[in-house]
Amino acid sequence: MADYLVIVESPAKAKTIEKYLGKKYQVKASMGHVRDLPKSQMGVDFEHNFEPKYITIRGKGPVLKELKQAAKKAKKVYLAADPDREGEAIAWHLANSLELDQTDDLRVVFNEITKDAVKESFKHPRKIDMDLVDAQQARRVLDRLVGYNISPILWKKIKKGLSAGRVQSIALRLIIDREKEINNFKPEEYWTIDGNFKKGRKSFQANFYGVDGKKKKLENAADVKAVMAKIKGKDYEVIDVTKKERLRNPAAPFTTSSLQQEAARKLNFRTRKTMMLAQQLYEGIKLGRQGTVGLITYMRTDSTRISDTATNEAYNYIEENYGTDFARKKKRQDKNQKGSQDAHEAIRPTSVLRSPQEMKEYLSRDQLRLYRLIWERFVASQMTPAVLDTMRVDMENNGVRFRANGSKIKFAGFMKVYVESNDDNKEEKENILPELKKGDKVTSESLEQRQHFTQPPPRYTEARLVRTLEEIGVGRPSTYSPTIDTIQRRNYVSLTNKRFAPTELGEIVNEMISEYFPEILDVSFTADMENDLDEIEHGKMQWIKVIDEFYKQFEPHVKRADEEMEKIEIKDEPAGIDCDVCGAPMVYKMGKYGKFLACSRFPECRNTKAIVKEIGVTCPKCREGQVIERKSKKNRIFYGCNRYPDCDYVSWDKPVERPCPKCGEHALVEKKLKKGVQVQCTNCDYKEETQK
Repeated sequence: MADYLVIVESPAKAKTIEKYLGKKYQVKASMGHVRDLPKSQMGVDFEHNFEPKYITIRGKGPVLKELKQAAKKAKKVYLAADPDREGEAIAWHLANSLELDQTDDLRVVFNEITKDAVKESFKHPRKIDMDLVDAQQARRVLDRLVGYNISPILWKKIKKGLSAGRVQSIALRLIIDREKEINNFKPEEYWTIDGNFKKGRKSFQANFYGVDGKKKKLENAADVKAVMAKIKGKDYEVIDVTKKERLRNPAAPFTTSSLQQEAARKLNFRTRKTMMLAQQLYEGIKLGRQGTVGLITYMRTDSTRISDTATNEAYNYIEENYGTDFARKKKRQDKNQKGSQDAHEAIRPTSVLRSPQEMKEYLSRDQLRLYRLIWERFVASQMTPAVLDTMRVDMENNGVRFRANGSKIKFAGFMKVYVESNDDNKEEKENILPELKKGDKVTSESLEQRQHFTQPPPRYTEARLVRTLEEIGVGRPSTYSPTIDTIQRRNYVSLTNKRFAPTELGEIVNEMISEYFPEILDVSFTADMENDLDEIEHGKMQWIKVIDEFYKQFEPHVKRADEEMEKIEIKDEPAGIDCDVCGAPMVYKMGKYGKFLACSRFPECRNTKAIVKEIGVTCPKCREGQVIERKSKKNRIFYGCNRYPDCDYVSWDKPVERPCPKCGEHALVEKKLKKGVQVQCTNCDYKEETQK
């Protein structure tokens, strides 16, 4: 019989830790929270300092019963939930439910699930930190006050099933504001002159810079014509050469948000998928005879801090595998994002010695891809800067100046392992110029005049939305993924080509909240509230006072909205077709997952149809029906014949109307590439060049 009971959140974590602790310890899982506010009511006592009314979560009765029985038999109970506010709250709820002595040292925390880290943590148990618990309680009560006051009004005035929240409302507003920017954007014309130049046998590119030593913008064709008229012949003189050595520093180790952003850019992972895989790597992977080992540190963090032990291990690994020149001699000092809690380390491998190559046989494809990203980012962060030789060359012809910029890697440094991507997925490439000096003569091979128009700001990707929320101080590492998930489930936004666009419903909800609850959409107000929660965590503010001050401002807005907000009826739009069941006109209705076609005689006639879009292509298989655009259950676009089930043609790629010029079959499809679209034949090897 075990002497000690250890309670964690998940069964996977329980199995891993039990192996480390030995026979005297029994490890059980609470399966997350065991108590919460009731779903059927507000659950907050306004008359008694906003005291939360916690109840056992439905379905958790048997789990609690099992834990109580085990606790009675144990000499001591340890609560080892995750090392954050949420984990501290889970530990506190367990202590209350199991009637444990909270003056005792019950709480055990570790940032990584490795044998040494877990065993060391049990040498230093502590009391439950009520400041952390209070910070979590304050967030929970705050979100309940907002959600359970605004949501019923939205249900009554707009549509059932809607919700509002502090962070989700800000995220929705950002997406809508960006859409307004795009719609109001007025493109401006500008031109460039790109030249191909040659010195001896070596060619290089340069771009128009200015005239008579001054930078000049080319706003229209007349400007270009004036510049071209000034150029005499093809010979240019090099008037200035600037050579510099530039250092490029590696990116800091991952925080939660930077991991989500980079996984989206490099691996094409949604935030939810990234966090699910990171949780698996944190809780433990079975490594053959080694048993189950946690491969990364805790994945919910806003800190870039690294322990001395991990830094030293990385230094030795880099020195041994890449050489002394690549190993950083001085520990890096990264500044955390403003408002960072800095509760625990950055996300890193628990041991740099477990290389992705060695872990390959134990991990799934996606686990390996994420682990490699984390491992490479950490190793690179501990390496020396890259050294780039840069060169800038100015050339003139009759006062018309062209400029060429070149660079080459002199010393790879951290770039030997990993280079951070960016939102535009543009990789920094070497551009090597020929050896040039002042007074040299070069020849222009061609000058290409190009007309351009300024582009509107792009819609938000998941990665960019997370980054923006972090930059403005709204939300915390644990909230980004569920926030993005919520605004999609509520049908406030849709995802098109991996970018968010607001729906009609989202715009209506945002407009109502903007008018009646302006403080909810005020970025500084919400960011200040996050700071107040941090102050509660550090014991500098009382949670009841924070909630009371918020509610005094919030309550009058609730009363006003309930009394004054007009009921909005989302009218059905005529679809222009008749019902194929009863003959009545069909209409577009707004549903939980967006618009759909329904009979106008509902509920007498319940005929409904999904909205389909013809793309103007005859079905390549039957040559009778039309190809229509459809959406899968996961909202992914695919193409099929409108004669289904008589014709079963289906394709993820968009078919092309014309036949293949090589084999003559109607088998051409458009393949989306990073930089355009490529037309390919599915019947033969014919391909067309990418259309930029």
